[in-house]
Amino acid sequence: MNYPLGQFEKETITSKSGKHLSDITLQEVKNGNITSEDIKISRETLHKQAQVCVEHDNPAMAANLSRAAELVDVPDDIILKMYNQLRPNRSAKKDLLDMAHELQDKYHAPLCAKMVLEAADIYEKRGILL
Repeated sequence: MNYPLGQFEKETITSKSGKHLSDITLQEVKNGNITSEDIKISRETLHKQAQVCVEHDNPAMAANLSRAAELVDVPDDIILKMYNQLRPNRSAKKDLLDMAHELQDKYHAPLCAKMVLEAADIYEKRGILL
């Protein structure tokens, strides 16, 4: 895999809707042939970017991109709700545990669920839960 992906992998990179990156052009936007779904990143592209990070010895960024890949199919309003719940002093521990279970069971996002469980424990130790 050659990096940057947008330059060297245009034919293999697809958006969330399945449109190839090479098909997303300014002219196609002007023609009304590109929707908001066409410019959202796909799970597969995020996994490819994570692999590039692994190959270049950046495991922290690879982990972030892997978690992001899990969130591609989570609705925006749910992500915003989760973001607000993860802010200090915004949730009880049960709320965060419920969020982790929802991520795991409903959205099949085990890495994100694990991160929320870790946050719940840290928030409890630091006294920043409701």
